[in-house]
Amino acid sequence: MEIIQVIAIVLAVVGALNWGLVGLFKWDLVAFIGGKLKFGEVNGFTRLVYVLVAIAGVISLTAIGELI
Repeated sequence: MEIIQVIAIVLAVVGALNWGLVGLFKWDLVAFIGGKLKFGEVNGFTRLVYVLVAIAGVISLTAIGELI
């Protein structure tokens, strides 16, 4: 796997864990780390993290395609 795919998979896992925390506890780890924001609040840092996780998810699809 290329290094970009590995980084993308790691970011996608981080995003999945964050969504798990949101679903189970309504607690957003990214918002907390990004300035102790309340659930649903965003700033520049958190918005960047969310966009990077979304891009990572798309890139991870290519890694899945290589495994099949």
